[in-house]
Amino acid sequence: MRVTFLGVRGSTPAPGEEFVRYGGHTSCVAIAHDGAVPSLLLDAGTGIRRTSSLMNGEPFRGSILLTHLHWDHVHGLPFCDATDRTDSRVTLFVPDQLDGSDPLEVLSRGMSPPHFPVRADELRGDWSFVPLSSSSLEIEGFSVLVEEIPHKGGRTYGLRVSDGSSTIVYMPDHCPTALGPGPDDLGEYHQAAMSLCEDADVLIHDAQLVREELAAEAYFGHSAAEYAVELARRANVRQVVLFHHKQSRVDDELDALADRFSGAPVVTVATQHTVLEL
Repeated sequence: MRVTFLGVRGSTPAPGEEFVRYGGHTSCVAIAHDGAVPSLLLDAGTGIRRTSSLMNGEPFRGSILLTHLHWDHVHGLPFCDATDRTDSRVTLFVPDQLDGSDPLEVLSRGMSPPHFPVRADELRGDWSFVPLSSSSLEIEGFSVLVEEIPHKGGRTYGLRVSDGSSTIVYMPDHCPTALGPGPDDLGEYHQAAMSLCEDADVLIHDAQLVREELAAEAYFGHSAAEYAVELARRANVRQVVLFHHKQSRVDDELDALADRFSGAPVVTVATQHTVLEL
């Protein structure tokens, strides 16, 4: 399995020279089988635009899983050359919002006039819009476990993706303090998070905050980097990739974030150039 980080920022893109090393695009991760082009994308933030660089000129033919529908996870959809072309084939999994709405209708609330000139059903290529709920799925040759996790402002999922030999967990937005302070005031290590993470190779997790920011800013629905590392330790995860960086956290501050952690599990800070070969 090859995992390529195309966008690692949270909330809004962060352009400017002070964000160059880690990158300013918002959430998108591409997953490919060994030796193949990506067939599975996790989220469609502005980082999805970089998918084209991985496709060797080919159209994207595969699936996109949206963890939730906040702007920073969908704003790249109409701007990806690899998916918006006549010969693409895309199955877009849209989180079920519990109100009975069709997935295309839910997505079109934000992607249609007057908010945007092109509707989701006007994207070029062969698109299918499928509801996503807590379940176990087989998608593009990967086994995917979907579990609902707490995050402010709409139904949100964490994802566990396996190719039979390697497993990654993707939780870019997660607010465990919504379930209580937990044993260390970082939030609860709740069942959904633990079941997603158990014995995984890699955990890609929300690290928008650090411990000292949590009291003032957890209101916005995010977790601290320290929670991600402790969750991985409790669930026997081998590597943590801190992700969904705060839009104002500059490169030098992200360097310092990496320096907070040592020992097991291995902790790295995601960049737009990160590629994991598992």
